[in-house]
Order: sequence, then C-alpha cells, then structure tokens
Amino acid sequence: MVKSKALKESAYLSELAIHGIQEKKGNDIVRLDLKSINGSVTDYFVVCNADSGTQVKAIADSVEDEIFKATGQEPWRKEGLEYAEWILLDYIDIVVHVFRTDKREFYGMEDLWGDAEIKNYKSA
Repeated sequence: MVKSKALKESAYLSELAIHGIQEKKGNDIVRLDLKSINGSVTDYFVVCNADSGTQVKAIADSVEDEIFKATGQEPWRKEGLEYAEWILLDYIDIVVHVFRTDKREFYGMEDLWGDAEIKNYKSA
C-alpha cells in the first residue's frame, strides 16, 4: 500500500512539474517512466527545453513555484542555475531536467534512457 501511494504522489508531482513547464512555454515536454527500470534512482524524469538561458531559468522557477504551492515541497537538490544551460531539480521521486535546446540535443536524454516508457505533452 505504501508503494502504491508513493507512486501516485510521484505521478502527481510530475504532473505539477509539467504544468509549471507549460506555464512558461517550455518545448518538447516528455515524462520518462523509470519505475520499471532496474537500478533506477527515481520514478520519473520530466524533460523539456527552451531557446534561451533566461527561459530555462523561468521554467525552473515556475516548476518550483507550482510544486511548492501545491505540496509545500522544495527540491532536495538544484544544479545548473549559474549558467542556465541545463537546470536539474531533484525532488527524489521525480527529477526535472530543463535544457537549453542545443544542450538537450547534445545530451540526448531520451536516448540514454531508451528502455523507459515516454509520454509526450503539449506545450501550452
């Protein structure tokens, strides 16, 4: 029962993150379901991109605001704020990756986690 509740909470967090991304017009939004992958350290990756560092930062801020307003949670860890080319927000059960478009293409996150179920979302 506890596992089921935790999975529901991680799915909810991922939906909140996606809404935060859509609010700031993030591009190519996907959610990678990592629950079935052995050795995975999180339930979901939420990935998007933007064309400028300013927009990358705005999206990350929007995700943080959306999750905090709904749950009171703050990221356990944040990385990449200084250069805003790839900002990572780690909420333990979900990890949000906000890339500048050229960096997302370079790192190929979806290719690295090719076994994950991928769900695409529309940008707002």
